[in-house]
Amino acid sequence: MSRDFVGALLQLNAEKQVSREQLIHAVEDGIQSAYRRVAGDEDIHVQIDGESGKIRVFRARQVVAEIENELSEMTLDDARALDKDAQLGDLVETEQLDGDIFGRIGAQTAKQVVLQRIREVERDQVFDEFASREGELMTGTVNRVEPRAIILDVGKNVEAILATTEQSAVEHYRIGQNVKAYVLEVRRSVRGPQILVSRTHKGFLKRMFELEVPEIHSGTVEIKAIAREAGSRSKVAVASRQDGLDPVGATVGQRGVRVQAVVAELGGEKIDIIPWSDDPALFVSNALSPAQVISVDIDEEHRIASVTVPERMLSLAIGREGQNARLAARLTGWRIDIRSDVSVAEARAAVAAAATAPANVDDEKSGEADALAAPEKAPATKPRAKKAATAVAAAEPSEAAAEPAPARKPRAKKAAAAATAVTTDPAPGAEPVPARKPLARKAAAASATGEPAAGAEAKGIPPKAEGIPAKKPRAKKATPTSTAPDAAPEVTT
Repeated sequence: MSRDFVGALLQLNAEKQVSREQLIHAVEDGIQSAYRRVAGDEDIHVQIDGESGKIRVFRARQVVAEIENELSEMTLDDARALDKDAQLGDLVETEQLDGDIFGRIGAQTAKQVVLQRIREVERDQVFDEFASREGELMTGTVNRVEPRAIILDVGKNVEAILATTEQSAVEHYRIGQNVKAYVLEVRRSVRGPQILVSRTHKGFLKRMFELEVPEIHSGTVEIKAIAREAGSRSKVAVASRQDGLDPVGATVGQRGVRVQAVVAELGGEKIDIIPWSDDPALFVSNALSPAQVISVDIDEEHRIASVTVPERMLSLAIGREGQNARLAARLTGWRIDIRSDVSVAEARAAVAAAATAPANVDDEKSGEADALAAPEKAPATKPRAKKAATAVAAAEPSEAAAEPAPARKPRAKKAAAAATAVTTDPAPGAEPVPARKPLARKAAAASATGEPAAGAEAKGIPPKAEGIPAKKPRAKKATPTSTAPDAAPEVTT
């Protein structure tokens, strides 16, 4: 029996990767639980010899100064009656028991307890193994896809959780795909260790460069800072610990082979490699790459960097939706204020003009005095009022002419001009025609004697031949005014 027991321990040790001491303690707890199923047996203890496999069952009590549980505790005086060398906190044996007193039910209880203890030991071992891998890379296989997370199988019946918030927006996963992830945290749970992983953390980008760049892995090139927007763009500041080694060239690799491997793993994410500098102005200037920087003014107190860039580089320095400037601020830790050289020059010109303005106050006052001493002039009128006044002045008739129509509307100018041409020198005995309508000129020219108006002579219009009867207006047809049949129309020559 003892030999079989030892063989079983060795087999469990090989299968479960559980130490021999932990297995022995698990079996002791199982047998002890089987004995303690009966009330009043709280003081029963079990010991197993790992070499021989012999099981020893006995009653023992804890030595305490004040008894709280009479079934499992005893005073120091009672303990020294059994063992002269007993001290407070010792376990003093009181009775030896037979190791085969429990039956089938007790054996089943012991088995369940032993299996439970072994599972707990396995969970503790797995937890310790993965807890030491926090901050490292882990490769898993996509086991299932859930609405809020992707479950990865990382081996040893352990699953890692890749939450939706930790996934890149440009990446898509399928069942059975191998995925690399960064271990964020390892938690204890009822089902075993719970591993939380991420692919958007900046530590994931750092570990990927350590895999692809030997100089970073060995420590020759150090990654000083990382600013990342997963799936879109990242900036990495690197510095060299070895003289004569270009950190940017070592990170990028020949023809960009090294950085392209990282970009392919990240699903096409753009990566800017920037040299680190202890000078804040130079570091901020490098962080705004690929934009060119003219000057950088540093405010140490408020940690503000005022950057001046060419006008054509302003949009490139800011980036799409401010991404370039935002990543540069995260990378450097400075608040960055970007302005173009044109706006800076205009601001300086405005400040200079404001500075010279008080010197011209006396000149302005003397100018105001001269203006007050000058004779009063007619107030300036609006452009439309000026044109209307000119039209009225040109249309003033002679003493015998009638008053022209007021020029209150935009069309009054044309009407006044027509009235001037018609009513300047009217024929004697003829009444002047009011110049309120454009047709008044024709009506005045066709009336009375047939003599041309003065305006017509001035314009070189030939006079009408005598004897030609004047045409009557079309609106007035000849109608008989009397009943006499012999009445003839009167003709004017």
